[in-house]
Amino acid sequence: MLTERQKEILKLIVMEYIKGAKPVGSQGICEILNCSSATVRSEMAALEDLGLLEKTHTSSGRVPSEEGYRYYVDNLMKPKEISGEDMLKLQLIFSNNQLELSDCIKKSLEIVSDITNYTSVVLGTKSHENTLKEVNVVPLADNTMVVVVITDKGFVEHKTINVEGISQDEIKKTVTLINNMIIGTPIDEISEKLEFSVKPIIGRYVKEHERLYNVFYNVFTNFTNKSVNVMGKSNILKLPEFSNVEKVRDVLEKLDDNIESIVEEDNDGGNNINIYIGKETNIDDDMTVIKTKYKTDREEGTIAIVGPKRMEYDRVVNLLEYIKENIENK
Repeated sequence: MLTERQKEILKLIVMEYIKGAKPVGSQGICEILNCSSATVRSEMAALEDLGLLEKTHTSSGRVPSEEGYRYYVDNLMKPKEISGEDMLKLQLIFSNNQLELSDCIKKSLEIVSDITNYTSVVLGTKSHENTLKEVNVVPLADNTMVVVVITDKGFVEHKTINVEGISQDEIKKTVTLINNMIIGTPIDEISEKLEFSVKPIIGRYVKEHERLYNVFYNVFTNFTNKSVNVMGKSNILKLPEFSNVEKVRDVLEKLDDNIESIVEEDNDGGNNINIYIGKETNIDDDMTVIKTKYKTDREEGTIAIVGPKRMEYDRVVNLLEYIKENIENK
């Protein structure tokens, strides 16, 4: 159990280290708390014995340990109010009625990456409660057409495809067959139904059945699969923790290879903000992942911020809360 003074000292060291990335000595803390350096050094030693602070080899100052960050996040941190400038940038995105929800989410996370210098991730997936309502095609010039997929919840997805050498009549027959056989199917079951119900019989009605089947199968697969967008990945290069080239390469490779599982795994299943520090991230001991799930009538997914262990936790938590609230009210 920490004393009130120990809590205050730990909080000050965490906040100073987040700001400057340099070990924190006793002198500055003495001035803030108006107590002797001997008292502060004694309390810092006690916090080190408790595993909440660490002493570096290059300085007599202390830095927060992984356990120290965790104690700060769970017991001492208060969300930081969003600045008027940051809020205005985000409000301009969500008040733009010309933008699809997915674009709002992506652009808002791009803004967060820009203003924090961290990496933002959006893992989106259409809600499993959506069922297919209709498939349409819109012919364009130059042997292309747009396939439009509409769900009962109002979600619309479109994809432009090449149909050179395929007649409009063949395309219409394929669309009619698909609509007749899979309307009302939950979107996460469409690929399976195409494979086992549509594929065996499409050849009876459509000459170019193999090519057309593959076209529509790919459209639905892209529609139902999760989409991952990573913004500001190069921001990692700006962090002093990753000045070593080998370490940067290792972290970037882990992000590329595991970003979907990193964002998804260990989520508590609710709508809370989840904070994973150091080893908990499965990326790197010097990294933090802060994430939350969002859910609307049309889709659901996860938004996350990936950054250094000395992340501005109080700022990021409030930014994610604000974005989540705007997503679900859009």
